[in-house]
Amino acid sequence: MKPEIQTFFDHATNTASYLVSDPVTGAAAVIDPVLDFEPGGGKLATTSADAMLAAVEEQGLKLLYVLETHAHADHLSAADHIRARTGAKIVIGANITKVQKTFAPVFEAEDVATDGTVFDILMCEGDTLPFGELDIGILHTPGHTPACVTYLIGDAAFVGDTLFMPDYGTARADFPGGDAATLYRSIRKILALPPETRIFVGHDYLPADRSDYRWETTVAEERAANVHAHEGVSEADFVAMREARDATLAAPRLLLPSLQVNIRAGALPPESPEGHVFLRIPVTRAA
Repeated sequence: MKPEIQTFFDHATNTASYLVSDPVTGAAAVIDPVLDFEPGGGKLATTSADAMLAAVEEQGLKLLYVLETHAHADHLSAADHIRARTGAKIVIGANITKVQKTFAPVFEAEDVATDGTVFDILMCEGDTLPFGELDIGILHTPGHTPACVTYLIGDAAFVGDTLFMPDYGTARADFPGGDAATLYRSIRKILALPPETRIFVGHDYLPADRSDYRWETTVAEERAANVHAHEGVSEADFVAMREARDATLAAPRLLLPSLQVNIRAGALPPESPEGHVFLRIPVTRAA
């Protein structure tokens, strides 16, 4: 059975978020929702997430889950906002605990329990969740981060940042806990799915020769044409390419705000005694 899939594209962060529903029962999930954050002025809004919630209400859907493919380093998650509004359960890969243990000390985030309990459901390879007449399955697909997962719903795979459109390639693997060889093996796992499987990516950054944003492809198309990982690319060649490319990449613009919010499942840090909320910027002195 094919789920119904609606895409909400956030141009500020080039993020594709998804509203997925079972056409029979109306059970629904949102995948990788975005909080609107302007770092220069520290301004936060829920416009993007509220548009998804409006679609849920207008279509009479029952929102069961917020599915996070990983702890994002390029946008703030709206998962906690959506949970507070709807009661939907926040789902993420069980290795989120590794990410929390890495980054909570960086921000001296003493309120963050590093056992994943701020999320509602931690999933491992092979686990499933009920979803109306469908199920939500999971592949553990680390490499970009240790906690990356791919959600399988009907004929669709939601791969987060592991794969992009064939003409753009693959995720970076230079974040703490990332690894290019592990990423290669995760990609091969995804590309072992049936060739007609629809793939929905987490971002589109527009290669130089394309002007329209895209987020849906197939396993067959990725196998044939992914510029980094098509059939015939060896692990050694992929690792050499990925490590050389990653060495040229700047840190994501929202890296520091994103990580300290996303290890809290999209919640902000606790208020100060005066009622203010602060995001921290650790300073690293140049050598």
